[in-house]
Amino acid sequence: MERSIYLENMTWQEGLALMLERLGQSCVPRNEYIDVRHALNRITGEIIRAKRSSPHYPASAMDGYAVRAKDTFGASEREPKWLEWQTQAIEVDTGDPLPEGMDAVIMLEEVLEKSERGILIQSPVVPWKHVRSVGEDMVEGEVILTVNHRIRPQDQGALLAAGILELPVRCKPKVGILPTGDEIRVPGTPLERGEIVDSNSTVLASLVEEWGGESKIWPITQDRPEELEEALLAMAKTQDILVFIAGSSQGRDDYTAKIIAKYGEVYLHGAAIKPGKPVILGEIQGKPAFGIPGYPVSAYITAQLFLEPWVKHLLGLQKGIPPTVQAVLAKKVYSGLGSDEFVRVRLGKVAKGWIATPVSRGAGVTMSMVRADGILCIPRFHEGYQEGETVTVELLRSLEELEETLVAIGSHDLTMDVLSSHIKARGGYGSIASAHVGSLGGLLALRKGEAHLAGVHLLDPETGEYNISYIKRFLPGKDIALMNLVYRTQGLMVAQGNPKNIRTLEDLVRPGIRFINRQGGSGTRVLLDYLLKQKGINPEAIDGYSREEFTHLNVAVAIASGSADVGLGIQSAAEALGLDFIPIGEERYDLAIPREYLGEPKMQTLMEVVNSAEFKEEVLKLGGYDVRDMGKFIL
Repeated sequence: MERSIYLENMTWQEGLALMLERLGQSCVPRNEYIDVRHALNRITGEIIRAKRSSPHYPASAMDGYAVRAKDTFGASEREPKWLEWQTQAIEVDTGDPLPEGMDAVIMLEEVLEKSERGILIQSPVVPWKHVRSVGEDMVEGEVILTVNHRIRPQDQGALLAAGILELPVRCKPKVGILPTGDEIRVPGTPLERGEIVDSNSTVLASLVEEWGGESKIWPITQDRPEELEEALLAMAKTQDILVFIAGSSQGRDDYTAKIIAKYGEVYLHGAAIKPGKPVILGEIQGKPAFGIPGYPVSAYITAQLFLEPWVKHLLGLQKGIPPTVQAVLAKKVYSGLGSDEFVRVRLGKVAKGWIATPVSRGAGVTMSMVRADGILCIPRFHEGYQEGETVTVELLRSLEELEETLVAIGSHDLTMDVLSSHIKARGGYGSIASAHVGSLGGLLALRKGEAHLAGVHLLDPETGEYNISYIKRFLPGKDIALMNLVYRTQGLMVAQGNPKNIRTLEDLVRPGIRFINRQGGSGTRVLLDYLLKQKGINPEAIDGYSREEFTHLNVAVAIASGSADVGLGIQSAAEALGLDFIPIGEERYDLAIPREYLGEPKMQTLMEVVNSAEFKEEVLKLGGYDVRDMGKFIL
């Protein structure tokens, strides 16, 4: 076995180039013959030429009458001319073979009169008028499709017309996928503490199918070298590309690199990317082998960077250049030097142009890929981008779809997700791209022209009024409409059964009570500080006051998981996680919308949904909401 090359933190481009250099000449596309009728989306393996001309006989191009052109000469409006049946005129339909001796067709509507004698015409025709000559469409031997062409429905039609029933196409690369790990469980299995469902296998298999390959998922294999090796050798017998999920880092149970090195060669272990740094590139028995990190986002990103080019290579293709868009960054993103970082963003088009809002950046945050509209790459020697900078975003959705997206930046509420779902259900591409930065953050986004609307619930301690004074203070001179969405119940969320017997805000300062807070600038935080001041409670006396989350659901999850005992939030979030809830009071949650956007079709759709009975009914089912003023304009 050759000496392994262990290159820590190489750029991903260098790692991929190294692998293609080592294996690209020996791992090449192979062809197979298949029925044209089953060839949709397959890649041609050779130049395909017509086996016959089409049409292979002179054919009528119109419904009408086949004639000899010379018999029509002399016909005019003053002196119409009769053409006798059979000898001078024969009725034909479009596509009929041209009768022997005839060389033109007269359309039905050009005939003055039709009788038992024949047809009466008033103008002559030239030879081959309305006749499809032999080979008009394609000529025998003509190139129908080039090599490495993805076959479309119209291509299938042309192939069959050219007399081709079978054709050579690229064999679909067979990709074996091996999920590994003692903690990994088959989907549908009840999970114990510390166990993880195997979702990566399905994602990678579907990506392979999308790229044109053929995937096979092996049974989950535990972190035992002998079992991993057995599974590896079984995959290598039948598969063209070998993928190990997890076990690619340098922990106690990470054996992937050692096994690849034992049966082949490791080209790269550790790329300068984030997420996905522990990726492994190598070969086993002359076949490409990958160690894909186990975190879901890492798995997706590394598959796109390294696995897709290899699937395409074995199809005779190159990975295409994804479409991009220039967008203004809604908030700053920092990145450590040394690695290319791939940040997921949401996109929407407002007056300033395209706005990109970063979503969760953790390698294990699966929903960040679901919510993402695009990927922002921060180069390895760049510390990040400032808010307001123009950046290049690689698109994950079409611009047509994103054009109909409403950008909502502000306070989090569960009804916003329901609202987006109802907009989507009306057809088209409409949806809401939400960024949860708190009510004040939402107003600032409106001030900078970076959002269509902001969810706000800011209590003015002096007047007891919601939102209006803040809009006047932070958006002077801006023509803002304020529409009520819901009234919602705020209160203390606690574990089921309330084991710590928490009843009032005064209980937050008791020893042993762990609080979890919302971020500064959120309406919930403003409300909490207002209530604490009213009761004379020092925030510094609350264990966890400085621990912050950006959504009500994240607060509820922290309590449900046992990492916190209590948090202030909305009743619907507590009910969603099965928590107990101690009501404190009702607050008003409004949507602040610049009036310039009210006339836009996508905003009109939002208004229609807000005023629909179906939407109101679903909001009420969430619990803790009152819709008495839903859709009512306060400003």
